Amino acid sequence: MPLTNISNEDFNKLVKFIHGQYGIDLSQKRQLVTSRLSSLLTQKGYTDFGSFVSDLIRRQDPADLELVLNRLTTNYTFFMREQEHFDFFQNTILPDLVKRHQKDKVLAIWSAGCSSGEEPYNISIYIKEFLGVQANQWDTRVLATDISQKALAAAKRGVYELPDTLPPAWRKKYFRPVPGGKQYMVAPIIRDNVIFQTFNLMDPIRFRLKFDVIFCRNVMIYFDQPTKDALMRRFYDALVPGGYFMISHSENLSKDSPFTTVAPSTFQKQR
Repeated sequence: MPLTNISNEDFNKLVKFIHGQYGIDLSQKRQLVTSRLSSLLTQKGYTDFGSFVSDLIRRQDPADLELVLNRLTTNYTFFMREQEHFDFFQNTILPDLVKRHQKDKVLAIWSAGCSSGEEPYNISIYIKEFLGVQANQWDTRVLATDISQKALAAAKRGVYELPDTLPPAWRKKYFRPVPGGKQYMVAPIIRDNVIFQTFNLMDPIRFRLKFDVIFCRNVMIYFDQPTKDALMRRFYDALVPGGYFMISHSENLSKDSPFTTVAPSTFQKQR
């Protein structure tokens, strides 16, 4: 029988721990916590939330933490999600970046919170399409990070059911049918253009290069405002002057954000 009760003390301990480690705000999601974790407790042989929460915090076992995070967050995404962003990326951002990087021919783009991988692969397709025959002269590898090992494993596998919104020419050019089903595998020309890496967005951002573009869409919905503000400032510092930052249409930045709005849910760091 699933467990349905968690004491105030245990709930607050879990909320504080998850927020401190991952920035995820569960303070108003008591019902979600109990409903999504109760079956996990039962599977692991626990008879109460107290013992489970204590063991989770004390042991901090990566496998258990992964299970909890996967239950409490939704790794849901798809190709061509919020296409207005990709239209702006294609029509405004890429022409700007290609002009800026004519000498070094290096683009630095980060898909932060990439989930199962559709976003960074989608970005890579747009880049390849834009550069055309010149693509092999450029280093356009996209950094794609997520905290979930399960999501990253699916992303690296690169096998998907493709939506009707994906242009048929792209389906033929950038994907390979998987025998015996409706799924497609991302072609090597796109797979090899994405670097997947585990990263906790609560950690300091210390990558080798500053970024031209950071996509962080449908990620900050899990964070409280102070956590969003702190992360936004880290993203700002991680961008080159004139770099772009994209969030989902369901998210927003604080009024005192240092970014300039250039399109819906799209921002730019001052040059």
